[in-house]
Amino acid sequence: MTTLNLGILAHVDAGKTSLTERLLFDTGAISRLGSVDAGDTQTDRGELERSRGITIRSAVASFRAGPLRVNLIDTPGHADFVAEVERALGVLDGAVLVLSAVEGVQAQTRVLMRTLRELGLPTLLFVNKIDRGGARPDAVLAQVRSRLSARVAVMNGVRAAGTAAARAVPVPPGPAAAEVLAEADDALLADLVEDREPDPASVRAALRAQTAAGLVHPLYFGSAVTGTGVAGLLDGIAAYLPPAGGDAEGGPRGTVFAVERGPSGERTAYLRLFSGELRVRQDVAFEGRDGTRTGRITGLDVVGSAGPRLTAGNIARVSGLAGIRVGDRIGPPVRAVPAFPAPSLETVVRARRPDDSARLRAALLGLAEEDPLIRARPAPGGATSVLLYGEVQKEIIAARLRAEHGVEAAFEPSRTVYLERPAGVGEAAEDMDWRRRVPDFWASVGLRVEPGPPGSGIGFGREVELGALPAAFDRAIEETVHRTLEQGLRGWPVTDCAVTLTLSGFGGPVSTASDFRGLTPLVLMAALAAAGTRVFEPCHAFEAEIPEDALSAVLGRLAALGASAVEPRPGPGGWTVRGEIAVDRVREAGAALPALTRGEGVWWSRPSGERPVKGAPPERERTGGDPLNRAAYLRHLGRRPVRG
Repeated sequence: MTTLNLGILAHVDAGKTSLTERLLFDTGAISRLGSVDAGDTQTDRGELERSRGITIRSAVASFRAGPLRVNLIDTPGHADFVAEVERALGVLDGAVLVLSAVEGVQAQTRVLMRTLRELGLPTLLFVNKIDRGGARPDAVLAQVRSRLSARVAVMNGVRAAGTAAARAVPVPPGPAAAEVLAEADDALLADLVEDREPDPASVRAALRAQTAAGLVHPLYFGSAVTGTGVAGLLDGIAAYLPPAGGDAEGGPRGTVFAVERGPSGERTAYLRLFSGELRVRQDVAFEGRDGTRTGRITGLDVVGSAGPRLTAGNIARVSGLAGIRVGDRIGPPVRAVPAFPAPSLETVVRARRPDDSARLRAALLGLAEEDPLIRARPAPGGATSVLLYGEVQKEIIAARLRAEHGVEAAFEPSRTVYLERPAGVGEAAEDMDWRRRVPDFWASVGLRVEPGPPGSGIGFGREVELGALPAAFDRAIEETVHRTLEQGLRGWPVTDCAVTLTLSGFGGPVSTASDFRGLTPLVLMAALAAAGTRVFEPCHAFEAEIPEDALSAVLGRLAALGASAVEPRPGPGGWTVRGEIAVDRVREAGAALPALTRGEGVWWSRPSGERPVKGAPPERERTGGDPLNRAAYLRHLGRRPVRG
């Protein structure tokens, strides 16, 4: 059976989960239609998801549309859970982007559409809630064409919009669709130029080809609540979105995009397989951020099928792979997904009862394993620092800690996470010479630090001969380099940094891996201090649509908030102002816009990298010992300095 892995994406409250329920119900996959308001939907399974009426974690369900099996991936719509969306995009064959006929195009809609277009992912548009009061299909269609994509093929019309009697009326692809398609189809263009009626079959074929290429987007109006327009959307899914491909004869290649934990802590991984096949009791090797590991599959639950094996193009819940994490791969990567920026907020979490501090830290580390972008690290006083995308995540984490671990947590106010980058080149080394003195560590390490290319993260290389050290010692150095650079000279994570091992040595049977783990931070931070670092603040690129007479007030406010590269451009009925602003000023800028524009302004922003901090750089308190203070660092390790 042919398979299509389909993502449902939307801004919050567009009705995405309701549409998922409707698709499952109308195709017979579920016998009762769930409701977000009632908290009994199929894909929002967690207590908090049901109570808040938002999707937090990607869920997978399956239905059949004729000969096509559709694996439906319902992704979060709230911007705070963008990491979940990122995971899902890498395993999709197509997407449905949901909008509201009342609210229209929202900021998150534009972020999602831009990402879908960058991927070239075939996408249908569904304008939901045509039965709601205030529905304005024509105005929303104009917004779609001006803010999302001009290449939209309207597949149905609307009668009695904004009333309970609203209906979606099919419109067969004809001259209007042909005009959109003619931009990339010479035959249709010739028909239009010569005033010939395009052949309907040719129009449908062109629509299918251009949709599959991500060049055009069929748009459907409808209501997930009443079901009108959903049958047409189902037809469009089957007709215009390309099914999953894959090499059935090749070696296994797949990606883990979600991980669940059972009551006993066992992990179940959601795996999309792109080529080959997998069976129960098969040994596999998977690549992750900690290198290559092997495991044996003990359970294989293929979504939408009772078959004993997972084949190319399908998704399964896989058990038995200890240590499996989100983002791990079997085989080389299959497709590149635009990377969302790392979280730019940090909060400190404490247990309300001091006796729960150890359990709190263990629980947060477990949650961080499920989400690689939300890192947890120790903080002073038994607390734990956690990275976030937004404030809503605090509530989610608190609810999971309470429900899954029985820990009540308190959160400090969030603060911005800055980054450090090397300003130059620095070197340092400690050469063990036990014949002249007793060393603090039975190890020799030399490191050079220098700037790396933008976006390169942390690179590690060697000038010493590979194999000069036992593998365990060499691995200890590399792992410690990455861990140490989580706190730079001013306590912030270091990025875009190339570290080279220039010297290594060990002392026969007395050296251990712990000697190399202990010495590496001292040498690395000495090299980093010699190189120096610059501190960068995370920024958002923003776009504001404002009325003509508000330009001066808006520009003045943006200047006061430190916005840079501000560029106003005239547009229909006013101005569009673009620029860049520090992430800790985004909320203030967006909140100020309504008062400056009589409520007519529209604010949109997205993460856009970093810029150097002006003035005195902020600092963050260090944890886990300070390698820049040798005596204090050795005391932290429980070692008494013996050099002299």
